[in-house]
Amino acid sequence: MARVSQEHLDARRRQILDGAARCFARNGFHATSMQDVLKEVNLSAGAVYRYFSGKDELIAAIVNEVLAEIRGAFEDAARHTPPPLPDVLLGLVMTEVLGLGGTARHGLTWDGEASFPRLMVQVWTETLRDSELAGVLREGFGAVRQAWVKVVEGYQEAGLMRADVPAEHVARTLIAAAQGFAAQQALFGAAPVEVLQDGLRALMSMQAPR
Repeated sequence: MARVSQEHLDARRRQILDGAARCFARNGFHATSMQDVLKEVNLSAGAVYRYFSGKDELIAAIVNEVLAEIRGAFEDAARHTPPPLPDVLLGLVMTEVLGLGGTARHGLTWDGEASFPRLMVQVWTETLRDSELAGVLREGFGAVRQAWVKVVEGYQEAGLMRADVPAEHVARTLIAAAQGFAAQQALFGAAPVEVLQDGLRALMSMQAPR
């Protein structure tokens, strides 16, 4: 019997993850069954359960990939001296994460209108019920936050931002802007990333009255 190549195994895992992400984004976690996922990816139960034990493991794997994608984008930015300004940086990252710029670096593909924002909101809700998923999200958020902190420290070291405000506080604020924009996409309809960039650019232009 011919051995299955690692490339084939990786492609099959990718197929399952992408199909599950589409199902969850379309119908939500609770309304999606494993049978729905099997139908979406057109595979047998045995083929899918070889990679994932069930729906919870699929959800955790997708969440980890999204967080890795976000963290990687900001880690890349932190390597620049100085990093791109927040309006440019957030625009680049949100374009990549929302799937507007093609396939993500880790392979996860988002198709359909606002599928990632809808999935993200569902993950937030699910963490209130599922302590294990909440742990996955906390760990991933911590890694993302550290990547943002490095970006902010780059601004401060370059003299682009006041240094008397903790970088952690600025990082959390920037994360909130990105999360809020994604949540608006899920709740109120798609909007171009330029909307976020324009808003940030206007806020960055403010000066205290003399």
